[in-house]
Amino acid sequence: MVDSVYRTRSLGVAAVGLPDQYADGKAAKVWQLYIGDTRSRTDEYRSWLLSLLKKHGCRRVLDVACGTGYGHARYWDSMTPPWNSSTTILSLAAQLNREVWAFSYTCYCSNVNSSGSVGKLEAVDSIMLVEEGFKVMSVDASDKMLKYALKARWERRKEESFDQWVIEEANWLSLPDDVEVPGNGFDAVICLGNSFAHLPDFKGDQSDQKLALKNIASMVKPGGILIIDHRNYDYILETGKAPQGKNTYYKSDLTQDITTSVLWVNSKPHMVTLDYTVQVPQPQGQQSTPELSKFRLSYYPHCLDNFKQLLMEAFGRKCEHSVYGDFMAYSPGQSHVPCYFIHVVRKTA
Repeated sequence: MVDSVYRTRSLGVAAVGLPDQYADGKAAKVWQLYIGDTRSRTDEYRSWLLSLLKKHGCRRVLDVACGTGYGHARYWDSMTPPWNSSTTILSLAAQLNREVWAFSYTCYCSNVNSSGSVGKLEAVDSIMLVEEGFKVMSVDASDKMLKYALKARWERRKEESFDQWVIEEANWLSLPDDVEVPGNGFDAVICLGNSFAHLPDFKGDQSDQKLALKNIASMVKPGGILIIDHRNYDYILETGKAPQGKNTYYKSDLTQDITTSVLWVNSKPHMVTLDYTVQVPQPQGQQSTPELSKFRLSYYPHCLDNFKQLLMEAFGRKCEHSVYGDFMAYSPGQSHVPCYFIHVVRKTA
């Protein structure tokens, strides 16, 4: 029997009571290089999202994954078990059967003293929508990550659209209490970049995920839409690796390698971990060997059909649902294997 160390939280990444995980900033810069800025969004993604919002007459948009894409970070931090370097796969599996458990939503550099931060740094989706003239409210549970959005707003405060950009701290598990809803709701709510998959199944019955989706759905006005996505976990669980294909969100030119791990507990998939290796470009004129940096992301593996049912339940089945694979209409059994599934749910009542 193999009993090896398995870290869900990368070295150098802070938990409650430990130093600020964003103080170093090195890993944050690596991640920002990887995802790029608003101009680095693929044209396909940008045009698809904007045309969809305009098709449905959307004006007011709520981005519920503005900073880290981790809308329950405060709750997660307060419930994180005391895992450390001695935590093994076996002990981790045992802890997964407890009432609470956690994934890491972290990145790390090769240097164990580096700090980690991941996600949509500087709220790239929100900024893109603000630039396009939408009335945007952006929320995240991490005040440390909200500072990126606040900084971006401050730097462009003289532009009317940015001056009107609303940024708030909010938790998916208490969203109705944290967000002031305009009128009967937002025209559109977005939760993109595989953000929702970072919410763990704390109790083994998906009750927290169901609550979060119900809260998110409550933000949508009748006739409005929710746009939410996740990776193709069906393929990952079937093959043990991520689908091969272009990144549909980011135009990153960085060399990358992705190692996939799947953790099963009692014959059920509980966690998918992706370890990224990226080659960081060196400053112009510098002859040193390119630096390799790594970051780790762990997710709850939402399968397509199950996630569709969760969404239908969140809207009380008073909705219309459609699914896209890499921004194209998806048909089960099609030859092209999507990297991402994007769900569009229209509230009918």
